[in-house]
Amino acid sequence: MSLNGNEYKPENSAKNTTLEIDDQSQNRREKIILIVLILMLLVAAVVSLGVGRFRIPVSQIIDIITSWITGKADITNNPLEVVVLLVRVPRILLCILVGAALSASGASYQGLFRNPLVSPDILGVSAGAGVGASIAILIGGNNITVQIMAFAFGIGAVFLVMALAAAIGRGNPATLIMVLSGIVISSLFAACSALMKYLADAQSKLPDVVFWLMGSFAKSGSYENVLILVLAMLIGAIPLFLTRWQMNVLAFGEEEAQAMGINTRRLRLGIIFCSTLLTASSVAMCGVIGWIGLVIPHITRFLVGPNFKILLPVSMVIGALFMVIVDDFARATISGEIPIGVITSLVGAPIFIYLMFRGKRSWV
Repeated sequence: MSLNGNEYKPENSAKNTTLEIDDQSQNRREKIILIVLILMLLVAAVVSLGVGRFRIPVSQIIDIITSWITGKADITNNPLEVVVLLVRVPRILLCILVGAALSASGASYQGLFRNPLVSPDILGVSAGAGVGASIAILIGGNNITVQIMAFAFGIGAVFLVMALAAAIGRGNPATLIMVLSGIVISSLFAACSALMKYLADAQSKLPDVVFWLMGSFAKSGSYENVLILVLAMLIGAIPLFLTRWQMNVLAFGEEEAQAMGINTRRLRLGIIFCSTLLTASSVAMCGVIGWIGLVIPHITRFLVGPNFKILLPVSMVIGALFMVIVDDFARATISGEIPIGVITSLVGAPIFIYLMFRGKRSWV
C-alpha cells in the first residue's frame, strides 16, 4: 500500500506516537515539579514567619495573617502582629524576590555565554555596587543613599564593561571579550572597594562596610523595598520570559540563531540589560550575596533539563526557596544575625563541588 507515492510504514507512525507520549509525560513531570516547588515555597514562607529570636507558633501566624486579610488586625495593641506584619512579612517577600532575581539572572547569563561557570556578577555589577555602597557609607548616607549609590555604580560598572568590550571588539564584541572585560573591571572595582575599607574608620564606618559587603536583609526588610524590587522584576524578568525560546536557539550558537532570523546582537544586549537590572537591584537592597545565581541553575538543570521554557521559572522558584531557608538560618542560628552571604558561600560551595563531580562528563 502506498500513500502519495511513498510506501506507508506502520513503524514510523508508532515511533511518532511514542515520541508524542514521551513529550506529554515530560511536560506533565515538569508541571508537577513546578507545582510542588511552589507549594514548598509557600510552606517555607509561612514557617519562616515564626523563625527568629522571637519565635511564634504556626497556629498564631495563621490567625494573624487571617485577621490581616480580613481587615481585623490591630497592630497598635498586638506586638505579635507588629513582628509578623511589619518586620517578617516584608523581609520574607524580599528574600523571595532576591532569590528569584539572582537565579533568573544566573540562568540567563549561563545560557548567553554558554558557560556553566558564569554567575550574575560576571560583568562586574556586584563589584561596582560594592564600591558605590562603600562610598555612601563613608560619607554618612542613610539606607536609601546606600541603595541608590550601589545600584548606580553596579549599572555603571556593566556599562564600562560593555564600552571596553565594544572598543576592543570594534563595535561587535564577542562573548569572550565581554567576559575578559568583566574580569578586568571587576578587579578594578574590587581594588577600589579594598581602598574604601582601608580608609574607613575602624570604629564606626568599617564594620558597616564589611557587613554590607557580606550581604544581609537586616536593614532592608520594608514594604517600600519590596515594591521597588517588584518593579525591577517586572521590567527585568518579563522580557526574559518572552525570549526563552530564543535563548534555547542561542544555545546552539550565534550562527544557527542568525540562520533562524534572530537578531543575536539585540538579543544579547537585551539579556545583559535585564539580567544586570535584576542583579543590581538585588545587590542594592541586601548587599553582595554569592553562589545563588551560579548554583541554582545547575540544580534546576538536573531536575528539568536545559530547556529555558521550564528552566527559567523553576530556577526562580528554587532560588526563592533557597534564599528563604538560608535567611532562616541567618536569623535563628545565633543570638545576633549571621551575614547571609557567609551562609550561601558555606552551603553553595559544597553543593557546587558535588554537582561538578556528578556532571563531570558533560563539563569536559
